[in-house]
Amino acid sequence: MASKYIVRHGVMRFLGEFEPAGETTYGRGAAVVVRSERGQEIGQVLTEAQPQIVQLLSEPTHGQILRLVNTDDRKELDRLQETERQEMETCRRFIENRKLQMELVDVEHLFGGERIVFYFLAEKRVDFRELVKDLAREFQRRIELRQIGVRDEAKLLADYGDCGKPVCCNTHMTVMPPVSMRMAKLQKSTLDPSKISGRCGRLKCCLRFEQDVYEEFQKELPPTGSSVVTSKGQGRVLAQEILARKVLVEFEDGRRLPVAAEEILTRLG
Repeated sequence: MASKYIVRHGVMRFLGEFEPAGETTYGRGAAVVVRSERGQEIGQVLTEAQPQIVQLLSEPTHGQILRLVNTDDRKELDRLQETERQEMETCRRFIENRKLQMELVDVEHLFGGERIVFYFLAEKRVDFRELVKDLAREFQRRIELRQIGVRDEAKLLADYGDCGKPVCCNTHMTVMPPVSMRMAKLQKSTLDPSKISGRCGRLKCCLRFEQDVYEEFQKELPPTGSSVVTSKGQGRVLAQEILARKVLVEFEDGRRLPVAAEEILTRLG
């Protein structure tokens, strides 16, 4: 029996478990045509679908890998990109005509042509039933409108982050993790919003990625304000240097020195 594969597909980077048609095998990174619950679309093979990997997926999609992307498929993709630009302009015109309080962000015309998905931002709920009818009459396709948040907008449109690498939400992330200012404070990041915010305008997701390590290392250190006995004498903890696994200690004689966690003999509370 041929192996199943984890495939990433769609502009929202869905991850799913897909079974190949026949006995064909696929390598990592292969561009493929798949049939998902949404219809026929283009995907990318990431790895074989091992049970432990599938268990990590949140709401995985399912379907079948039909074939590798061929020359004709690439030509069709180029044609669809031009079609999507026209569909965006048409949808914007309909939105303006109906004076709807929504901002169109992106459009996804499925490879097989079964449906067209429009992604939009809106501060409140929008009654777009008449807009759907306008679009269905215009394009003679199944129409889907999806309201998204600003972090989803970055997932669709952003390119590179401040680190110089492609934004995480546009590559490997499928679920947006909660991020708080408490994490930024623990990691001693600058609290300047312009420097700790990502392309979406929200706190950077990488703060969440590193939080578990900071919390684990922090448990090894005495809290700020506590008294400790070290190989260099007794003193009070002024600050923590979490990643270095050190604390800044003010000793009874007035010295202020960094002390490694393993040099702390006793914590006095």
